[in-house]
Amino acid sequence: MDRISALRNVEDALADFEAGEVDLAELERRVRGTLRTYATELDGELRAYRATGEEPADGMVVLAPSAGAARERVAGLLDGEPSFDVEPVEP
Repeated sequence: MDRISALRNVEDALADFEAGEVDLAELERRVRGTLRTYATELDGELRAYRATGEEPADGMVVLAPSAGAARERVAGLLDGEPSFDVEPVEP
């Protein structure tokens, strides 16, 4: 999914919410699904990586060219030094 398609999907979900055709939970599900699809189907040098381990790192997803770079990105977003690993997110 390219960026324009992702934006259109989010816009469609927002329009349906504003029209009362879906509730907030469904809006969140659709937007989350769009973002996950976009992040895991990227072409090029970046790949999605998910952190696993101690809070607050656990569950964080970042885009990076390698696992090492992903660890650096997660660490850079956090205060403190939680223990965590990173693994590629599969589509």
